[in-house]
Amino acid sequence: MNRKTLSLADWQQQAGKSITPTPSSKEALVYSTDTGKIVAEKPVKAEGQAYADGKLRLQRQTKKRGGKAVILISGISGSQDELQGVCKALKQVCACGGSVKDGAILLQNDQRAQVEAALHKLGYTTVWAGG
Repeated sequence: MNRKTLSLADWQQQAGKSITPTPSSKEALVYSTDTGKIVAEKPVKAEGQAYADGKLRLQRQTKKRGGKAVILISGISGSQDELQGVCKALKQVCACGGSVKDGAILLQNDQRAQVEAALHKLGYTTVWAGG
């Protein structure tokens, strides 16, 4: 049993392969100690989009909220900052919590008359949607 052992360098030479790795492009860069931590870009927040008739849709929802009612206001066109401003004004009038998600405003209350009156004062036309 006379077996000849071959080193990796010899095998690569016989196969015609180079020992040095080829540099990869920056697009395929996964980790690098040269540039530090690679930070992914933050997603752009959704802006509100108006409906064709120009009216806001007010909808009372309790689904997946433990039976607690929220009022969903959609159809306000504008940037995230404008939606935040309208949300803040409505929260102050209704004395409740709320937030802006996916281009719509969620208010944590069931004060339909106050919400509708506050939106009319701000110059919006509203219509109730859903049951």
